[in-house]
Amino acid sequence: MKKILFLCIAFFTLLNASKPEITVNILPQKYFVEKIVKDKFEINVMVKPGSSPHNYEPKPSQMKSLVNSKAYFLVGDPFEQAWMDKFKQNAKNTLFVDTTKGIEKIQMQEHNHHDEATVDAKHEEHDHSGLDPHVWLDPLLVKIQAKNIYEAMLEIDSQNSDFYKTNYEEFIKELDTLDENIKTILSPYKDKAFMVFHPSWGYFAKRYDLEQISIEIEGKEPKPNELVELIEEAKKYDIKIVFVAPQFSQKSAKTISKNINANVIAIDPISGNWKESMLDTANQIANSYK
Repeated sequence: MKKILFLCIAFFTLLNASKPEITVNILPQKYFVEKIVKDKFEINVMVKPGSSPHNYEPKPSQMKSLVNSKAYFLVGDPFEQAWMDKFKQNAKNTLFVDTTKGIEKIQMQEHNHHDEATVDAKHEEHDHSGLDPHVWLDPLLVKIQAKNIYEAMLEIDSQNSDFYKTNYEEFIKELDTLDENIKTILSPYKDKAFMVFHPSWGYFAKRYDLEQISIEIEGKEPKPNELVELIEEAKKYDIKIVFVAPQFSQKSAKTISKNINANVIAIDPISGNWKESMLDTANQIANSYK
């Protein structure tokens, strides 16, 4: 019996190891790619759960996986650009796919009360004065990403084109349904505001007619006088909810929430449970105004 069990484990290990590999940047991308490729590929994720793309550095094992990958699906985060030359130099046979091709990006939200001269070296690569990379937080923009992923898979594995086409079309329907569900949840709260430490939710706010107010810009806690300004701004907009993420500090968010009697809610913009996270965010905003 033990011998049979051992053989079964060895077989499934060998089967899994024999799968071709694909690399993605963040967990939401894994969700998108899996919807189209299902279990035909092993999907490697560069930024592991709880880590931040903003100060990420790939491990040797991840570089090895990238070299073995048929494709690397990019999401347009500045960290990718910082490592792109090294990635392409090492992974010469990997297809690099910009999943944001065709997406019109918006400017990253800024607060003018922050002193840009104090930006420390650790955040130099993460320039918030540029375009907002968080396109995956809008289901309709994810449809464009899905199309780019699908077309890349046809190039990589054309013999399974019908399989990918079916999965892609099902995913598009899922995204449309998700968008409608979020609209239904948030439509009574048009023009309402929510506060976040890190301004990840600009595309989400734009899609569903909300106002995002950020606490930080370069990953830095606000100074005492800036904190006072933020508290006054939160009161002006009648903020009922302050979002925090596991990748960032919660200190100032908690201080603000105490002063305005708002709830502090943890949300993860790079959660692997992408669909559930999107719906939870919408429900949290709606519930805060009930």
